[in-house]
Amino acid sequence: MISPFLAEVIGTACILLFGSGVVAGCVLKDSKAENAGWIVITWAWGIGVMLGIYASGNISGAHLNPAVTIALATIGEFPWASVPSYILAQFIGAFIGSTLVWAAYYPHWEKTEDKGAKLAVFSTGPAIRNLPANMLTEVIATFILVFAILFIGTNNIADGMNPFIIGLLILGLGLAFGGPTGYAMNPARDLGPRIAHAILPIAGKGDSDWGYAWVPVVGPIIGGVLGALTFAMIF
Repeated sequence: MISPFLAEVIGTACILLFGSGVVAGCVLKDSKAENAGWIVITWAWGIGVMLGIYASGNISGAHLNPAVTIALATIGEFPWASVPSYILAQFIGAFIGSTLVWAAYYPHWEKTEDKGAKLAVFSTGPAIRNLPANMLTEVIATFILVFAILFIGTNNIADGMNPFIIGLLILGLGLAFGGPTGYAMNPARDLGPRIAHAILPIAGKGDSDWGYAWVPVVGPIIGGVLGALTFAMIF
C-alpha cells in the first residue's frame, strides 16, 4: 500500500487535474469547451474532489487541503506532528496537477491573449477586488466546507458514498459562493498552482498576482478552524 504522503499527493493532483483542466477548457482560446461557463466549471471541480477522495481516502483520510488538515488537528482529530508532511504533500500534488494541465493545453496558451484568463487556470482571483470582503467570502465558504464534512461524517451512509456526497458539497459551494472569489477554500489548491504559474514558461503570461495570494491561504485556514471548532462545540 502507498504511504499517506503519496496518497495526499495523488488525491490533490486529481483535484487540480479536473479543476484547472476545466478552467483551461473554458477560458483558453480555441478550446472546444471555450465559454462553456460557470456551471461546467463547478461540476468538474466537484468531480475532481470526489475522485481525489476515492483515490486517497482509505490511505490518508483524504484531507487534500491544508485548511482541513489544520482544522482536524485543532480539534484533536489529527496529530499535529503529521500536519507539515500532509501540507507539503498537498502542495506538491496541486503543483503537479496544474503543471499537467499546462502541458495538456500547451498550444492554447500562445493563442490566448488574456493574461488574467491564463492565471485563472492556476489560481483564484476576486470578481471585485476588496480584500476584506474577499477574505470574508473565503472564511465563510471554508467554514461551511469543514463544518459540513464533519457533520456528514456523523451519519450512517452506505459504504463508498461519502466521496460522492462531498463532491456534491463542492459543487454546491461553487454555485453558491464561487462568484465573489472563485471559492479557493484550499491554500494548496491556490498557492501550489500559483507557484507553478510563476515558474512555468507559459506563453504570454502576466504576473501571478502575489498581492492577492495571501487571501486564499489565510481565509480558508481561519474558516476551516472556525468550522471545526463550531462542530466540536455542537456535536
